[in-house]
Amino acid sequence: MVSRELKRASLHEKLQLLRSVTHSHALNKTSIILDASKYIVELKQKVESLNQDVEEFSGSSTVQSPLPTVTVETLDKGFLINVFSGRSCPGLLVLILEAFEHLGLNVLEARVSCTDNFRLQAIGGENDEQEEMIGSQVVKQAVVQAIKKWSESSDD
Repeated sequence: MVSRELKRASLHEKLQLLRSVTHSHALNKTSIILDASKYIVELKQKVESLNQDVEEFSGSSTVQSPLPTVTVETLDKGFLINVFSGRSCPGLLVLILEAFEHLGLNVLEARVSCTDNFRLQAIGGENDEQEEMIGSQVVKQAVVQAIKKWSESSDD
């Protein structure tokens, strides 16, 4: 009898851990597991996308792209923004963050590398006070404009 209670408590604890890791708001076991399954599929898609990016960048490593590449994906509440350049880009991060601010995007999470190359991966969410929704193309255009502005100022 005690063994059964321990197993039940252990299962409940593991389900709550799974629920928190996958950011699920579900309350029953089936829904938690379904949310976890969807979360795993999303992670697999992100890994495939990142692997494709790595292949593209490693395949073109001999020819340096003059401007960083930009990809923007729409998420449930915001955007996943990736910017990559095979070279260091001093000052570019500031201009990109200013573009986010101008759009009213809050940076919810970001990873940046500025040593030998420039890589930014950021999750931006729209301000709650914004009246109209913005699309991924608008975000991408704003980042591209920031890159052009940076390029023009760095050529001087």
